[in-house]
Amino acid sequence: MQFAFDVGNQKVSLKVSSVAVAGWTGRNLSAVQHHIDELAELGIAPPSQVPLYYRVSTALLTQSDMIQVLGEGSSGEVEPFLIRADGKTYFGLASDHTDRDLEAHSVAASKQACAKPISTSLWNFDDIAGHLDDIQFRCWIDENGQEVLYQDGTLAGIRPLAELCDGAGFGDGMAMLCGTFAAIGGVRPAGSYRMQVSDPHMGKTIEMSYKVQTMPIVA
Repeated sequence: MQFAFDVGNQKVSLKVSSVAVAGWTGRNLSAVQHHIDELAELGIAPPSQVPLYYRVSTALLTQSDMIQVLGEGSSGEVEPFLIRADGKTYFGLASDHTDRDLEAHSVAASKQACAKPISTSLWNFDDIAGHLDDIQFRCWIDENGQEVLYQDGTLAGIRPLAELCDGAGFGDGMAMLCGTFAAIGGVRPAGSYRMQVSDPHMGKTIEMSYKVQTMPIVA
């Protein structure tokens, strides 16, 4: 699939032929194991390896400001987003929107169940490679008519992106969502999301937002 992006002052069209969603990417391994243990108590099977690279359809990537989901049990999460094309890596923003109800049965299936919103702007990866740990991510959700801070973290909390790229076999035509940060107040559904990645060194940001339309589960 082909996607159009703003990269600096240029319009760039990039082809994506495969997508990986990297999971269990926290740099604090004790915290990752604690989360695995918590999920095990809920009956969710532990990952076969850490980190783990779930494969999803390229058709799930969307630049729309609205997605449709089945039922009330899904939620999004802010993530770094990488694309490799013609030997060059680009950096942006994405939401790994996931069906949490289905996650209890199969994490892999839950990843495939929902669209994955991605930003319309990207940065050249080489421009930020020297200060990646300082790149900051935030996500806000609409809750009871108020915008609430839902996630807040820096890339220092995620395994080095070069390590994740090596593990995923990251090459031309591939896109990857690279993991996320703990939800403030716990993971929960929301009707809308606003997400931002900021580079304090270069004073620039990428933002995106989207709404969630729920469809009834018909039995």
